[in-house]
Amino acid sequence: MQDLPNLFLVGPMGAGKSTIGRLLAAEMSREFYDSDHEIQRRCGADIPWIFDVEGESGFREREQQMLDELSGHDSIVLATGGGAVMREANRRTLRERGTVIYLYTTVEQQLRRTAKDRNRPLLQTGNPEEILRAMFAKRDPLYRATADLIVRTDRRGPRSVANEIVRRVTRLIDPLTCKA
Repeated sequence: MQDLPNLFLVGPMGAGKSTIGRLLAAEMSREFYDSDHEIQRRCGADIPWIFDVEGESGFREREQQMLDELSGHDSIVLATGGGAVMREANRRTLRERGTVIYLYTTVEQQLRRTAKDRNRPLLQTGNPEEILRAMFAKRDPLYRATADLIVRTDRRGPRSVANEIVRRVTRLIDPLTCKA
């Protein structure tokens, strides 16, 4: 499976990008990166702290630099942050350097998956459902415009989603040798 391009996972928080990304990387014998974790590791600070000190724009600048660097590697699986698609430069970089997979999930599923997570600065003020709905309305068209594949993650186990992605990506690359 080394002949396949880089795989970049996009989608909202709670879609399963990190969990599914790790499974994909293991299945395909690839390196796995999570852009948010890499930013935290290099800064020595968590994302809420970066948001507090630098604001969202400072974080997005770090994110753009990290995506540019990581997407330059070969044969990787990369889980991006939920807001990575907000910058055109990021969307272009991802489209040009690999296969982009939108992990689609509903706002209801996001609420269930993020309810107790305090490491999500955009959900720490106001009404989380209202915030998620507003982000979905703004970001869903960008995820769709960037993606080569859209895969639903609602009410599915991560292994099932990862297996579907492997099948679909393999078909994209060599449709004559893969059975549907």
